[in-house]
Amino acid sequence: MATRGSRSEKVKRIFQQFDNNRDGGLNRDEMAALVVAVNPRVKFSDEQINAILDEVFRTYGEFIDGEKGLTYDGLLRTYDDGAGDVDRDFDALGLELYPDENKGASIVSEASSSSIADERVTESQRKQRTTAWAGSPHHEIVFDDTWKLVDELEILLKRLQAKQAKTGKFKSDNFDAYSDAGWSRELGPSAELSEKRVYWEETGPDYGIFVKELGALRSRADGARSREEAFDGQMAIGRVLYEHQLFKEALISFKRSCELQPMDVRPHFRAGNCLYVLGKYKEAKEEFLLALEAAEAGGNQWGYLLPQIYVNLGIALEGEGMVLSACEYYREAAILCPTHFRALKLLGSALFGVGEYRAAAKALEEAIFMKPDYADAHCDLGSALHALGEDERAIEVFQKAIDLKPGHVDALYNLGGLYMDLGRFQRASEMYTRVLAVWPNHWRAQLNKAVSLLGAGETEEAKKALKEALKMTNRVELHDAIYHLKQLQKKKVKSNGGANGEGAFVIVEPSKFKTVGEKTTLRQDLGSAIQIRAFQRITRLSRCNVDLLKKEMNEIDVPVTFSGGGGPQKSIRKPNLEGILRRLLSFLKPETFQGAVKAINERILSVLDETGSGRVDLGMFYAVLAPICNGPPNKRKRIAFDALLWRPVNEGSSQIRKVDAVQYIKWLRAIYVPSHGISEILEVHGETDSSMVSFSEFLTMFDDPDWGFGIMSTLLKLENGDRNRHGRRVCAVCRYPVIGSRFREVKSHFSLCNQCYSEGKVPPSFKQDEYKFKEYGSEAEAMKDKCMYFTLQSHKSP
Repeated sequence: MATRGSRSEKVKRIFQQFDNNRDGGLNRDEMAALVVAVNPRVKFSDEQINAILDEVFRTYGEFIDGEKGLTYDGLLRTYDDGAGDVDRDFDALGLELYPDENKGASIVSEASSSSIADERVTESQRKQRTTAWAGSPHHEIVFDDTWKLVDELEILLKRLQAKQAKTGKFKSDNFDAYSDAGWSRELGPSAELSEKRVYWEETGPDYGIFVKELGALRSRADGARSREEAFDGQMAIGRVLYEHQLFKEALISFKRSCELQPMDVRPHFRAGNCLYVLGKYKEAKEEFLLALEAAEAGGNQWGYLLPQIYVNLGIALEGEGMVLSACEYYREAAILCPTHFRALKLLGSALFGVGEYRAAAKALEEAIFMKPDYADAHCDLGSALHALGEDERAIEVFQKAIDLKPGHVDALYNLGGLYMDLGRFQRASEMYTRVLAVWPNHWRAQLNKAVSLLGAGETEEAKKALKEALKMTNRVELHDAIYHLKQLQKKKVKSNGGANGEGAFVIVEPSKFKTVGEKTTLRQDLGSAIQIRAFQRITRLSRCNVDLLKKEMNEIDVPVTFSGGGGPQKSIRKPNLEGILRRLLSFLKPETFQGAVKAINERILSVLDETGSGRVDLGMFYAVLAPICNGPPNKRKRIAFDALLWRPVNEGSSQIRKVDAVQYIKWLRAIYVPSHGISEILEVHGETDSSMVSFSEFLTMFDDPDWGFGIMSTLLKLENGDRNRHGRRVCAVCRYPVIGSRFREVKSHFSLCNQCYSEGKVPPSFKQDEYKFKEYGSEAEAMKDKCMYFTLQSHKSP
């Protein structure tokens, strides 16, 4: 880590470079020249430059010296606040330190490596060897006695480290392979977490002695002459412990500091950082909110800290899976500090996480313009470009991330997925092999490697890779994949080039698929129902009891707003809607909830928010959700109707307007049966029908197979039978075990799974003018049908 000395000298050289009139200040012209020079890739407009200068001169007003402009101390403060990267700017300008300017750094290094016995140093040496954070303008130690606490704590830490190193209990891991979380560790520079994560052994007697001695230091801090001095001591102890990655112990000191000065931003911020590192995201969020409250109450005093607080608050929310809410805070940070490349990167990544790919790519590109060597931003930009279909550019961007950080697991894994999607299986397997070289127990990479080898025609290698994956995890999909592989070998099917190793097939037009019996599902209906069922699985809404929607409607208080057309609505912003979803899906882990929100945003919110305002009609949202939640079908329909009654236009009545019912049905079809298109919705606008609809009339509209949501009956069939297995039977096309319904062709006797039947795939060896299928929900049904057939045949026999 660069010392405070070398850092401040670099800022001084930058300051001198642009202080053209040598008056000790940077006026607006000089500051504009600096901004442009350190961002050579960014083409600033005059408006952008003026906006940046206005923000700098407003935020750092205390450092503005009349007409002279921003002083050296002010420029140093801007870097301390994370508004720029000192080392990057220094190198970009091609500057060099003067020969004698590293003297301070050498003293720090020399003093910090001295033996424990030689800890008595002069006041100036003590301040030089103490870590860089202590000398920062807004981290500085105020009281002399606090320095004594810091000195003694450093000695205790060296002793503990020496003892644990001897026994091999002190460990550090290289985190270079992993994506940087992007959170701000300090209240000043937006520094990265050290590449070395330190692990202390916290159970042995040596650690127990250290904790006891640490307690004595804390007691001394608390026994100081004033509350301010006690605060100074506890904060310093917490900072030293934090720097040495003793986060649990640091948290104790920061919590005590919060008690001593509740309205000081710093202890809340640092306590939040400790809690975040310890994986306690909810508690971290609460501390950051307290820091935000204190900063806003303190006026301009803490204004310069707001971007860092917003960033960390956003990351804590992401830890809980609340990505839409996190986007709001990242935006705030980027607005307050336009050069905050981390905030832009995090905003881009979060937007990608909720499926807003175009906006994500724009934010990530801006972050890369500001910091061209930002590997994580390149990685996420590659993913966004792939989602937008710009695959060749995405490959280049992923490769740039890997060039910057050769062991970047995320970039390697995502590039492997892109190659798989393009059918370039050999390249995909190479990427997954590189992932496994860095992370040997990455079972998903191992499974994907097997699939890509299968796609490349290397069956034996694929089998070995699958077995390796099975050693890592015992998930049922791996057993199915191995069985599928055996079926492919047994049948010697010709590869069709599909990523899942499908055999050859032909696709038959829908009109040639006929059904036998009333219970056999139509191919088109099954295709739509399968998509809805997949959406239910991703969002886990099929595990959300529909009664919870009714409970939310009864308990939530939403103010009535008026839309552009003048009609009253209970509308809500997307981040607030995310909070409701979190309560409905409280059983989900954060990462699973994040995936659910992404799917809901892409499929439902993007349609309901037709104007792009960021607000959604909450009653309509509940009504759209009800049919795919868990519960009896009649209850789902009833609560959908109740949700429409709950809207202000129908509130207090037992009936809903017919125009609302029609609009609702069209929303349902546009969202869940997209083949019918969203254009139907436009027909509703301008309706003047003032008639009302009762619940029974609503049910008739809802269940209409042609104009309603009659597909729900097919969806219910999938919900009830999608775990049914049909013995050892496999699909004649994909060769996977048949799960769910089995569709048997009555003439050629081959069987198809749900997916292949819905897509119209048949084996090429069975060419017929038309195909007649009978559906079996279980093997018992098939056996019963078979018995009845033989009985009929025997009756016909003479």
